[in-house]
Amino acid sequence: MAVKNQVQLITYPDSLGGNLKSLNEIMSNQLYDLFKGGVHILPPFPSSGDRGFAPLSYLEIEPNFGTWKDISDIGGDYDVLLDLMVNHISRQSEYFQDFLKKGRESEYADLFITLEKMWDDGKPNQEDIDKMFLRRKKPYSTFTIKETSEEETVWTTFGKTDPSEQIDLDIKSDKAKQLFIEFFKNFKQHNVKIVRLDAVGYVIKKLGTSSFFVEPEIYKFLDWIRETANSFDIELLPEVHSHYSIQYKLAEHGFWIYDFILPYRILSTLINKSSGDLLQYLRTRPHKQFTMLDCHDGIPVKPDMDDLINTSEARELVDICVERGANLSLLLSDEHKDPDGFDVHQIRGSYYSILNSDDDAYMAARAIQFFTPGIPQVYYVGLLAGENDLQRVNETGEGREINRHNFTLSEIEQSLEKDVVKRLMRLIKFRNDYNAFNGNFDVLKSMDGEVRLRWQLSDKKCDLFVDLNTNKTIIEYIDENGEISKYFV
Repeated sequence: MAVKNQVQLITYPDSLGGNLKSLNEIMSNQLYDLFKGGVHILPPFPSSGDRGFAPLSYLEIEPNFGTWKDISDIGGDYDVLLDLMVNHISRQSEYFQDFLKKGRESEYADLFITLEKMWDDGKPNQEDIDKMFLRRKKPYSTFTIKETSEEETVWTTFGKTDPSEQIDLDIKSDKAKQLFIEFFKNFKQHNVKIVRLDAVGYVIKKLGTSSFFVEPEIYKFLDWIRETANSFDIELLPEVHSHYSIQYKLAEHGFWIYDFILPYRILSTLINKSSGDLLQYLRTRPHKQFTMLDCHDGIPVKPDMDDLINTSEARELVDICVERGANLSLLLSDEHKDPDGFDVHQIRGSYYSILNSDDDAYMAARAIQFFTPGIPQVYYVGLLAGENDLQRVNETGEGREINRHNFTLSEIEQSLEKDVVKRLMRLIKFRNDYNAFNGNFDVLKSMDGEVRLRWQLSDKKCDLFVDLNTNKTIIEYIDENGEISKYFV
């Protein structure tokens, strides 16, 4: 299948009205005709943590959200994108629970990475671990097997608890491959068109390396899983937070990639009122990307922006965001921090709040995003110009909850009345329907205080002009009568 070059929505299954049925109704009514590119539904599966990202199974839908029929129904009208956490599965999954009960006698034992698969003697070597890109202090967890009382230690890249809730899968095992095929078959049966490979950079563990995006082994796995997805007519979107050169290698390998550079670039452009770095980036980046400003995590800084930003300038930008209510996630691995100690992994907050709740600045940001080649995604909080949810952060102690507000039906109705939301919806429709976006893209000559971009296809042409000093944004385009029209965004 071909991914549609139109705007996609990103949402949790329960964030717009409380469940999948409500989501479908809202997309069919209040948001009718808005997300022609489809909808990325963040994990709707039964999960034991990380707001869906520790799935017990991909063969069921969390009953509080709805059923597979709800996914199929949404998929009847929209291209549905779902996540597959190829690196790990929940400790509460039937597979790991069976292993916890029976140990090596479990039919699922080979699904997991016991330590002798890494070290012959089964004993962790700190020197090897020090080279790894760690997401927790130690990349393994120890459990007691119920039937034998023996201890078993398995690889766990992620997880805030010890032992972790997220148990790594051994993607070299036939068991894991059979499981993935089963998951893809189920996705296909329920109208899923795109699958995001979450945390795919971590699937290869190899001593002497960072155990992150290990080449060439990673390509062998990606080629296998792409072949599997193709057999079910499903498109893949690998998700890799890393140095931009790794993203570009994925693009060269023919994959869609995420543009994790754009959110910071646009933010910096609007706050510093200087377009040079952004425009240079737009001239050189691969076009086969999904673009975003905001998401369920945060605005990527390190390692995504490594070698692209000056640390002192980055500190200033981060400080401004924090002043405006944002919070930060920091890197654990010393090896990936800057020599001067700069360790900001992501800036967490509503993009609207980070732009000081300035409607014009926010619309300028969205216009630049929509004119950037790729498939634009709009996160549901961003769609409704939601602000930082500091109350949720205080209640949960989880910094990412700042940009994960669940909107009730009445809050959605109120948000849709905001002028900035109406402006954004109009811009989404223009991006969906104006045919020049299927043509050729150009970065036009621009002064440092402005952004000028162009799309052209035969007799259709649209030019974007952003005045960074005022944040006023204008699109000049050839209308259906062949005349030049101006659209004040």
